[in-house]
Formats: sequence, structure tokens, C-alpha cells
Amino acid sequence: MTIRYDGQVAIVTGAGGGLGRSHALGLAARGAKVVVNDLGGASDGSGSSSAAAQSVVDEIKAAGGEAIANGANVAKFDEVEAMVQQAMDTWGRVDILINNAGILRDKSFAKDTIDNFRMVVEVHLMGALNCTKAVWDIMREQAYGRIVMTTSSSGLYGNFGQSNYGSAKMAVVGMMNSLVHEGAKYNIKINAVAPCAGTRMTEGLIQGEAFDLIKPEAVTPGVLYLVSEDGPNRTILSAGAGVFAVAKIYETDGCWLPENEQTPEGVAAHWDAITDISAQKELQGAFDQSFKFIGKAAEALGVNLEG
Repeated sequence: MTIRYDGQVAIVTGAGGGLGRSHALGLAARGAKVVVNDLGGASDGSGSSSAAAQSVVDEIKAAGGEAIANGANVAKFDEVEAMVQQAMDTWGRVDILINNAGILRDKSFAKDTIDNFRMVVEVHLMGALNCTKAVWDIMREQAYGRIVMTTSSSGLYGNFGQSNYGSAKMAVVGMMNSLVHEGAKYNIKINAVAPCAGTRMTEGLIQGEAFDLIKPEAVTPGVLYLVSEDGPNRTILSAGAGVFAVAKIYETDGCWLPENEQTPEGVAAHWDAITDISAQKELQGAFDQSFKFIGKAAEALGVNLEG
């Protein structure tokens, strides 16, 4: 069955080039009406220009699709609200949001400044928050919404010189995990993509034939699946060079320690059991951990919780 988005309206941030452009073109080719958002700044967030977003809009229209350009700075909520209102005034709904906008200001932690760190967080985390908040009530009222957060292997696994970027990218996973619970009864699904792509943000970090392999267009099919009607929910999809994988966060089963062993020495003595992965699980909510801990303690102490 062909996946299409006829009658649906999508907002793609940071869509003037790279991954965002690829996502916008892919959505439009399959019937979506697209708000192409891009501040038009440099990869470090400086400057602005409407040319990039308009160029993508022109591409979409030339191919027979519908699109409008928007230059909102995603870090400014009033500009984001105006962008969403533009979509509502033009097409009357918003079905899909792809939070793609981002900047890079790589610095070792020793050399980074608080202001530099804050700016990266403002764009990646607060930008995703602003856009998601601005469409949330619309999606709730229409009982339909598909949202993608853009995370990164730098957040999931770490990378030298990217404590600012990695912090923000892991934070959007936390936002996804919580909003999944709040959006469920309104048919709002939220996923994350961890892309590996050759864009202006990675140019210079990855070079030569390797750079050529990681085309943005190789990531977009995964993102388009995530925002489809029958797509998954609460999934971190890693994608790059035509390879697709899923990243998960697991917790070991753990072990209960009697009170006299609940000491640093006790933890050290039972470290092998604590870190044993044989019965690890992917937890679905914060209380899953609480119930597990309480249950294991109650069982060890012979406490009847049902009474």
C-alpha cells in the first residue's frame, strides 16, 4: 500500500536545505501541503534570509505541489505561533510537524560558554517545544497528529565537543517519552529520528566517499513512515546511508538488597547482579520503574501489596 498524505498539512522546520528540504519535498510529492520553515541563517544560527525556504517552495510548486514559505525563528514562540496561524489561515489544519531546525556550535566543555550552550539548547530543545506547543491544541481538537523530534547519536551516545548539542538532542527524547502518554487518547503519535546525513552541519566532519553515502534523501523515507497514519509511536529511528535501525533505552532487572546491605559497599558487592542484562526490559513509563522496585522489595520482605 502506498503511503500518502493527501489532504494533510505538514510543517517542516529548518527545511531550506539538507534534511528538512528532503523531508518537505518528500511530503509534498506524496500529497501533503507543506509549510517550509527556515530562518535562513548560517549553520551556527547567525544571520537570516528568506531565500532558502522560498527556493524549496518553488521546487514543490514546480512539481505540482502546494507549499508556503515561513521564516520564523523556532526559538521565539511568538514567531512560531504566527507560523502555525499562517498554516491554519491557508489550509485550516496541521496534521504533521517535523522538528528539524538546528544549529551547531561545537566546543569542548572547557572552552564552551554558558551563552553558547544556552543558544544551542534554545534552538534544538526550546525550538522543538515551541513548535510542538503551538500545534498541540490543534491536533488534540482534530484528534489527529504526527510529530517527529530530531535527536542525534551525539545525544544518545555522546561525542567530543558536543555537550551542548548532545544535551539538547537527548532532551527532546525525554519530551517525546512524556508527550506520547498525553497525546495517546487524541491519536497524536510522537517519534524521534536520529539521522546520519551529509549536510552543511556535518560537512567537514565527514568527508570524501563517506560523505557521499549519507545523502539526506536516504533518511527521509524513515521520517515519512514515522509521520504516516499507521506509523509507530514512541520510536527512536536511526537512519543513514540507506540503513535503518531502532534505538531503545533498557533497564536491567536489578536486585534487592536487605537494609543492612544498602550501603556503597553493598552496591559494590552486588554490582554483577545489578548490571546483569539477562532480564532487562524496555520500560514504557516512569511508574514502570517504581512498580518494579516496590514489587521486588515487597517480594523480598514478604509484604502483601494486594491487601
